[in-house]
Amino acid sequence: MMPMHFDFSGASVLVVGASRAGIGAAIARAFQTAGASVAITGAEPEPAPEDRGRFAYTRLDVTDAGAVRALAEATDRLDILVNCAAITARGEEMAPAFFEHVVNVNLHGTFRMAEAFHPHLKARSGVLINIASMYAMFGSPRNPAYGASKAAVVQLTKSLAIAWAADGIRVNAVAPGFVVTEQSARSRTDPAHVAAVNLRTPMGRWGQAEDIAGPVLFLASPAAGFMTGACLPIDGGYSIA
Repeated sequence: MMPMHFDFSGASVLVVGASRAGIGAAIARAFQTAGASVAITGAEPEPAPEDRGRFAYTRLDVTDAGAVRALAEATDRLDILVNCAAITARGEEMAPAFFEHVVNVNLHGTFRMAEAFHPHLKARSGVLINIASMYAMFGSPRNPAYGASKAAVVQLTKSLAIAWAADGIRVNAVAPGFVVTEQSARSRTDPAHVAAVNLRTPMGRWGQAEDIAGPVLFLASPAAGFMTGACLPIDGGYSIA
């Protein structure tokens, strides 16, 4: 874990989609290291072994509006909401039913969580951070549903930033590039794909989940107090190469 020079003591944080080894879990750990009280959700019965007992955990299907509403009603206070729940399946997303499911999780799930916790964030002049993807800016022939949903998340971020500015809520996003996570494991079994990513990326490597945590903490901090509606690329320079 990289050193984090942020102080979130007293802050209440919810990271949605943090049950597996990946970006959500790294963000949750970073907020906790910085002093926040952190709760996480995930689709699995339990979080990853290394995080069991570390965070308050709720098994949550973000496509279930009733379950989302129930979690919001059971939450007394929230300062920071991070929407990280997402699915993808490289090479399988042309199937219409699966395409619809990906969009339901990645886009509609993000909105369901944001809308349900809007009163909490308004009460605290809080922060909403959505996890987009560099695929929001590129065509994605093997992940069309993922790319479309993440492009929509960027647009949703901009729209909510405008709509909720008067409520004192800042809404931003980050767009990770290729990151070593459990979700990307399938694509990393293709040596040619891994090599092509490394070759195109100016920094010459795939990102680690912890590389995404620092920018998220920055966006949630007073240091980003005049930022809303932004989407930060965190991709080792892939998108500019």
